[in-house]
This record gives sequence, C-alpha cells and structure tokens, in this order.
Amino acid sequence: MLMNYYRQMDRSKIQFDFIVHRHEEGHYDQEIAALGGNIYRMPQIRPGNYFPYFRMLDQFFRDYPHYQVVHAHINENSSFVLKAAKKAGVPCRITHSHLSDLGIDVKLPFRLYARLAMKDNPSSYFACSKKAGKWLFGKRLSDSGKVIVLNNAVDVKQFSFNPGIRDQIRAELQAGDRFVIGHIGRFNEQKNHDFLIDIFKALHDKEPQSMLVLAGEGHLRPMIEKKIERLGLSGHVKFLGVRNDISDLLQGMDIFLFPSLFEGLPVVLVEAQAAGLRCVVSDTITSESDVTGRLQFIGLKESAGYWAEQIAATSREHADTSDSLRSNGYDTTTMAKWLSDYYMDQVSMAVSR
Repeated sequence: MLMNYYRQMDRSKIQFDFIVHRHEEGHYDQEIAALGGNIYRMPQIRPGNYFPYFRMLDQFFRDYPHYQVVHAHINENSSFVLKAAKKAGVPCRITHSHLSDLGIDVKLPFRLYARLAMKDNPSSYFACSKKAGKWLFGKRLSDSGKVIVLNNAVDVKQFSFNPGIRDQIRAELQAGDRFVIGHIGRFNEQKNHDFLIDIFKALHDKEPQSMLVLAGEGHLRPMIEKKIERLGLSGHVKFLGVRNDISDLLQGMDIFLFPSLFEGLPVVLVEAQAAGLRCVVSDTITSESDVTGRLQFIGLKESAGYWAEQIAATSREHADTSDSLRSNGYDTTTMAKWLSDYYMDQVSMAVSR
C-alpha cells in the first residue's frame, strides 16, 4: 500500500523515508533508494526492549530534526513512535490502522498497553477501513468522525485486465485450460493457508483440472508444503515466492481465494478486483473490501467442501472494473495527490498556530 502511494507522489514536494524494524534487506529497498528515499533500521519492538527502543527513537529525532510528518503504520505500536515525534516537535503525526483484529495471545497485555499509550500523541487518525479504525482507536473516536479512512488504492491502469498478459502468465504457469485458483499473501497464521489447502483439496476432488498458485513467503511455508505433499496435491500447486509482477500474475488467475482469519482492508483484494477477478473471501474481512461487487463472503465455520462448492459455481469471467474503482477513490493517481495535499495542509496549519 505504501509503495503504491509512494510511486505516485510528486517527489519534488513530498519524499518518503522509512523506519523499518529489520536488519536484512527488504523487497522494496532497492526501489526506495532509486526513488530517493532513505531507510533507517531499528530493532524489532518487543516488550523486553521497550525502553532501549524508546531511547533510540528519541535519539533518532535528535539526529534528524528536519522531519515535519511522521506517518506510522505499525498499528498499536505507532503510539511509541508518535510519542517520540511529538516530543521532538513534529507537527503532523499520523497513526494508521491496517488491521481489524490480532486475536488473543501472550502479547495481548503489551498490545493493550501500547493502545493506552496512544493518548493524544497522534495529530491525525487514519485507517484502511471503518472496522480497522474502530479496532485500534475505539468506537467513541471512530464515531466522532476524527478517523479518516484512507483507501488502499492501486494503480488502476496497471492492473486492468489484459488478455495478452493473461496468455503469457498462463504459459509461464503451464496452466493451459486448467481452472486456476490464486492466492497472494505471507505464509503466517493470519492468512489461514492450512484451511486454504483444505478448500483446494475439496475443490480438486470435484474438479481434477484445477490448480492452485501461491505467491508469498513466510515461516509457515514448509509446513504447508508438507501438507500438500501428504494430500497428494504436489503436482497441482505452484509456489511462486515473492513476485514483483503481481499486476501481471493476477491476470492469469480465474478465481482469487482469500480465507484470512482477520484483515483490515487488504490491498491485494483491491488489486484482484482491479484485475477483474471474482474473489471468494472469509466473512471476517470487512464488507468495505467489496468495491466492485465481485467479492463473495463465506463464513470460516463453513466446511471446506462448502467453500469448494461455492468456488466451483462462481463465474470465472474477468470484468473491467476501472470506473468503479476510480469512482470509489481506489486509484492511486488521485489519492496520492490527496495525501500529499493533506501532509502539506497539516504542516501549514501547525506552523500558523
């Protein structure tokens, strides 16, 4: 989502630099450098290193006092970054919610602490959906109208359905006339790959010509690979790793499958709709994701067989969704200008006070 906006920014007016919580090179590092952005590396945010992390944040803003906008995308942990930014006098401090749930685990008390620490450290509140806004900021603030929903926009023109690209991708996948189910997402608990494979197994039993393509990486990939082998599906599932041609890859699919346990408003669903795909998704995902009328929501309590039946009955025809996406504010060409203007207006207002 960030890169979609960054690519469309007028960088003579707005330049993005990034604080990341990893030391290894990320997938976008080289592109960020080519676009003129800097990357600053910090340790991961963990309860055991809160106070060293806070000191590092304070030192960062002392070392780089020129920043006028801090736009934090790390959900409840944004409170720590924005507290340091406020202390340093940064006028525009945006917290941005991208999820609608994290479940209950041993980290829950620390997440609640981080959420309480938010207080008045942000100057603005953003969310990818109304549901994501309520989850992080609470019903009272969300109902007050102070939370701005910034759409997970995409370059609509880049994703528009192209039969020539479709043929090229399907040739690469050796798909032929097979029924191609696609999924794009990290191999982690949230994306629910375990159930996704159960669904595909039930579908493949009904439609032996079907195949599944999985793009992404993550710590659960080896477990999923073993499950696919155990179910005898190895010849019908392709692991594509991290791809930098998602707009092309989507063209080769027939149905997009997305049974996530929780999401905010996933940009990949906007991308899949921009490619004209029908998407079968879990009903844990906000209905705001259905920008084009091409999403079918199914409960996670339903059996894998039921999901398979619905997928088999779903139309595989691609559609031109560009007008719908643009009219609903999901084209980055328009939304990047809005965000740029928002940054500058907020800084200007803060300076004039």
